[in-house]
Formats: sequence, structure tokens, C-alpha cells
Amino acid sequence: MAVPVLSFVGRSNSGKTTLIERVIAELVRAGYKIATVKHAGHGFDLDTEGKDSWRHKRAGASSVIVLSKDSLAMFADVPEEMKVEEVRDRFLDSSYDLIIAEGWKSEGYPKIVVVREQVGEVPFSPDGLLAVVSDKPINAPVPVLDLNDVAGVAALIAKHFPRVSHELDA
Repeated sequence: MAVPVLSFVGRSNSGKTTLIERVIAELVRAGYKIATVKHAGHGFDLDTEGKDSWRHKRAGASSVIVLSKDSLAMFADVPEEMKVEEVRDRFLDSSYDLIIAEGWKSEGYPKIVVVREQVGEVPFSPDGLLAVVSDKPINAPVPVLDLNDVAGVAALIAKHFPRVSHELDA
């Protein structure tokens, strides 16, 4: 069974990342195993200039993987923007309960829209809309939760995406 994807969408600086960070902590306390995928519409460069991995990539390696005792990082060329399910199917195993994606507002993933008074609303596809999280009153056909109601957002997510049991649970 494929790990489900939930997307958080909203304008830049609307508080998506902070909300996601707080919701992840709440879900992890409830026993969830979470993966996240962040959309960077303008590209990004995470590797540090001068480090060995940066030097390998600059020399022409298409993929560079850095391993340590507790971590793995991969820098790889991709021919085009990937969808979250392509990332899931290629890089994540089925032990996760949920993938939280930041972005992909036009895809049909179930989504929570973050709306802030000072940054305005973002156009989004109504497909799969689960909730709106806002610091102002919003009229919507789905639950509208306060931006600071992290427990409420996590409970709504848990209702829609029940946790799967893991072999390592004891």
C-alpha cells in the first residue's frame, strides 16, 4: 500500500513551514513516522561549496550520496520536476505513515491551505481540500482551524490518515 501524501499550500511567508514543523512534532508524539517533501519553485543548492560532496558534483557526478552513522543525504540531477509520488516510489519505503508535502497546490493531493491576513490568499485546486488554517475568519466548505490550533490540525490529519502499525512498535 502506497504511503499517502498530504500537501500544505499557501503563499510565501504564510507560515506553512512553521505549521508543518509543529504538526510533525504532534504527529510523531502520537507514534507517526513522517517524511516530508518540500517544493522549491525557484531551485535550490544545498551542498556547501568546498566540501567533498560539492567537489564531486562540480566534477560531473550526476548523483552524490553522503553517508554517516545516522544520516544519508543525496544530491542528484533530475531531468524534470518530479511529483511527490515519484519521490515516494523511488526513495521512501512503506514504513512511513504519511508524507507531508509543502507545495504542489495544483496537484490533486489532499491538502490543507494556510491563509494569513497579511499575505493574502493563494489560488488552489479544490480537489482534495481537507481544511483551511488561518489567522482570520474564512468562509469555506471544509473545517477552518486557527493557525495556533496545532492539536486540532494534527487530530484532523490523524482522522483522515490513520497510522499504520509498525513492526518496531513495542
